[in-house]
Amino acid sequence: MTSPRYRSCFSELVQCTKQKNLLRGRAVHARIVKDGSACCVYLSNSLVNLYAKCGDLFHAKRVFDNIQDKDVVSWNCLINGYSQQDLTGSSLVMELFQRMQAENVLPNSHTFAGVFTAASSLSDVFSGLQAHTLAIKTDSFSDVFVGSSLLNMYCKSGALAEARKVFDGMPERNSVSWATMISGYAMQRSALEAFEIFKLMRLKDERENEYALSSILSALADPEFLSTGSQIHCLTVKNGLLVFVSVGNALVTMYAKCGSLDDALKTFELSGDKNSITWSAIITGYSQSGDSCKALKLFSNMHLAGIIPSEFTLVGVLNACSDTAAVGEGKQVHGYLLKLGYESQVYIMTALVDMYAKCGSTLDARKGFDYLQEPDMVLWTSMIGGYVQNGENENAMNLYARMRIEGIMPNELTMASILKACSCLAALEQGKQIHACTIKHGFGLEIPIGSALSTMYAKCGSLEDGSIVFRRMPRRDIVSWNAMISGLAQNGHGNEALELFEDMQLEGTEPDYVTFVNILSACSHMGLVKRGRAYFDMMSDKFGIVPRVEHYACMVDMLGRAGKLDEAKEFIESTTIDHGMCLWRILLSACRNFRNYELGAYAGEKLMELGSQESSAYVLLSSIYIALGRLEDVERVRRMMRLRGVNKEPGCSWIELKDGVHVFVVGDQMHPEIKTIREELRILSKQIKDEGYHPPPDSVSANTCNDEELVAAFT
Repeated sequence: MTSPRYRSCFSELVQCTKQKNLLRGRAVHARIVKDGSACCVYLSNSLVNLYAKCGDLFHAKRVFDNIQDKDVVSWNCLINGYSQQDLTGSSLVMELFQRMQAENVLPNSHTFAGVFTAASSLSDVFSGLQAHTLAIKTDSFSDVFVGSSLLNMYCKSGALAEARKVFDGMPERNSVSWATMISGYAMQRSALEAFEIFKLMRLKDERENEYALSSILSALADPEFLSTGSQIHCLTVKNGLLVFVSVGNALVTMYAKCGSLDDALKTFELSGDKNSITWSAIITGYSQSGDSCKALKLFSNMHLAGIIPSEFTLVGVLNACSDTAAVGEGKQVHGYLLKLGYESQVYIMTALVDMYAKCGSTLDARKGFDYLQEPDMVLWTSMIGGYVQNGENENAMNLYARMRIEGIMPNELTMASILKACSCLAALEQGKQIHACTIKHGFGLEIPIGSALSTMYAKCGSLEDGSIVFRRMPRRDIVSWNAMISGLAQNGHGNEALELFEDMQLEGTEPDYVTFVNILSACSHMGLVKRGRAYFDMMSDKFGIVPRVEHYACMVDMLGRAGKLDEAKEFIESTTIDHGMCLWRILLSACRNFRNYELGAYAGEKLMELGSQESSAYVLLSSIYIALGRLEDVERVRRMMRLRGVNKEPGCSWIELKDGVHVFVVGDQMHPEIKTIREELRILSKQIKDEGYHPPPDSVSANTCNDEELVAAFT
């Protein structure tokens, strides 16, 4: 290229490439074509490089294809251009690399740097291994840039053993090599190995840079390594590296993930140049720690500061809305992310579905689920879990069936959720089928599968199967213990429930408030008043658990079942907790069972004073007044019920037969076998009367009115 004209065009193209001035570069290209200089390989290569560096790969490829005698530089310009693009560009790199070898063009270090970069984007270890072999064969591996690119490829593919071999065998390392190896360990949560490399870097007198420090801080983002992370913080201050935004972001993230939110906030506030990553780190930190209100407040401040959030920030904010059931704020965030164009991101939609489901808006959650044409497994799990959490267990079962039909492989959380649905529906046979599926998919009895299985069997009354699962679990959490204790207590095995409670303590598992609800319930059903009182006192005295309404309800139920009605009344009136009306409701029922009508009337009137909306309370009080012969009070209670708009809730039950669950609701005429069912009920009713059954004298149908009249009056 001796011609001054060629040299002038070449110089201009180099300048345009440095400045990424595509418009001027095109003008130079036009002049080259006009002057007939396009046949010069040096100028053609410069044009390919210009277009590639400016991101115009379409024209880079056109110029490349028109080069008659392509040399290694021609290939390298296009390969490195594509390697900086998305997955499609990386795939084209591998095709070009194969074509290059087929045309007998020997690759050099620049070729391999681009190929390894593309392989890392594709996580294509096999192609990377082939290129690695060729790099050794052509003696290109000694180049530090090739080595660093290869190291990055292995690290991003998770092949840390291979990465470490490459790292240890590099004849020369630069700051990128050290940072890449540390980052590779950090991505695999291998904090100790990452810190080992960091210490080795310092021993080799390699100066710490922002990349190495960001990587090691990322590796130490675990409460176990908080102290070490704080020391790295001191090192960044000492070396003046806090000016780098990436280092400040890594520090905020490290402190937040370690649970040291005060330090995270101080670091955040001292960061001069905050970007969306900085805000995202602190918002997500507060959200994950349970302080969702603070997370939402910070998001508001971020918005006021004019910082556009990333999709990761919005995921953290949606999670905060989920935890506080802040559906109003969640809808505002939904509108905002639509405005920003993030609605097509799967993880954004998953967070939205989770937020709406946890806030009780399953219809909105389902809209989000159906919006994506191909929802991933996490989204399926969120939707199924949302249905279960909101008591829509039939919908959860139907969606799981559809998931199976579409061939989506469930994960452990999916199976745990669907087992919980089986528990709530008492669908033992379907629960057994799900159990079989967990075995088929290779899930063990670890938490949460084992816990969900033992709960399902216990709630379905299959205590033997529940016990087998429970005993085979490699580790039992408090949920598993509670499920088995509850199952035993509810199925008439109170003594075994209390024994299991003692075993739980011997194993070192500390009970929670649910445990004591189950234990007190067991004592209540067995009439163990003295022992129940001891457990009630043990809650606060030994374990520091403040009794809740449920525990007081168990105590009143226990005293009521034992016939200690006056003592139950005194217990209710001595409580300091706001129990609403539930304790008086329990006492009212106990008074009716023991025919203590005067005390029952007292409890019933307490419920009326408190404005009870439970129809059963009015019916019970009326039956007591009927038994006492106080018909004026019966009419007063009826009138009060009508004025307050209290309606009797229809009863509901279900039974599982073969592969289906049949649901029955009072007054429902939609069941396909309703005529046969009613005929059978009439036969049973006649048989009962023929056997001599008569309602007790204190029943609601006694004295003045029959069953149908009274039911009509209260519905």
